[in-house]
Amino acid sequence: MASVTITGNRKPAPARSSPAGTVRAQGDPLVPRMLLARRLRELREAAGLSRPRAGLAIGASESKITRLELGRTRAKAGDVAGLLDRYGTDPGERATLLALAEQTGARPWWHGEGDIVPRWVRDYLSAEQAAKLVRTFEAQFVPGLLQTEDYARDLVRRLRPESEAEVERRVEFRMRRQRVLRRRPRPLNLWVVLDEGALWRPACAPATMRMQIRHIIEQCRRPNVTIQIAPLGISGQVAGDGSLTLVRFPQQGLQDMVYLERPDNAVYPTRRAEIEHHWHIFNTLVTEAAPPEQTPRVLTRILSTY
Repeated sequence: MASVTITGNRKPAPARSSPAGTVRAQGDPLVPRMLLARRLRELREAAGLSRPRAGLAIGASESKITRLELGRTRAKAGDVAGLLDRYGTDPGERATLLALAEQTGARPWWHGEGDIVPRWVRDYLSAEQAAKLVRTFEAQFVPGLLQTEDYARDLVRRLRPESEAEVERRVEFRMRRQRVLRRRPRPLNLWVVLDEGALWRPACAPATMRMQIRHIIEQCRRPNVTIQIAPLGISGQVAGDGSLTLVRFPQQGLQDMVYLERPDNAVYPTRRAEIEHHWHIFNTLVTEAAPPEQTPRVLTRILSTY
């Protein structure tokens, strides 16, 4: 991850490429939904049908077809079969797509903790585990994938005053997310641009912040982790005060995900122009922040003030 500038979306895969691949290994419905959605859209367009006309084949509304083609809903096998009949899909691909439809009903990996996972973050959590690359900018706090237990614990206590048992559940869940950085054989590639202000903000006790900063320095040594520190004031001019996360999947043809987290909700832009715009924002932050090789020195300077 030595390159400074990162390009946006990859070109879509050829229309006849199989959507099968690493889906079963993920055990989460998000990627099957996205793969199936892409292919259903391609088949409809190849058949020269509008969404309302496609919907007539299964007695569905245009909005339902739109949700299916955006991967925002579970795909029932009967609906998919009806659409494939209308599109004249060959038997081999039909079997593959029906298998994907079955997988869209699987339980996501975070299912057991659904009561503590806000609805708006669920697709991102699934994407994070299935991703090949994650690029993230944070202005307020250290990103969850880099947090220590003590930092996460203090943050949860501050933002969500709850019983200690509930606090520990949330901390354990956050630590479990971080396993993606150590998974084998292909750990997640993570690139973080962190506003320096997040390290000065009094989110935790000084001792906790010292341990957190040391932990970030250690993470810089990972070959799959790149961390940059943006000087005070720069990131606000480029990206405002909100966080920005970009997700790229290993499966060919899948559109990158943009995740914009807000205090009580999140936005997932899906238009190509919007996705490219947010890649441009991140690339600008990369060029404005200190180079990755300077990060340990910058962090050591900040650490000396605590």
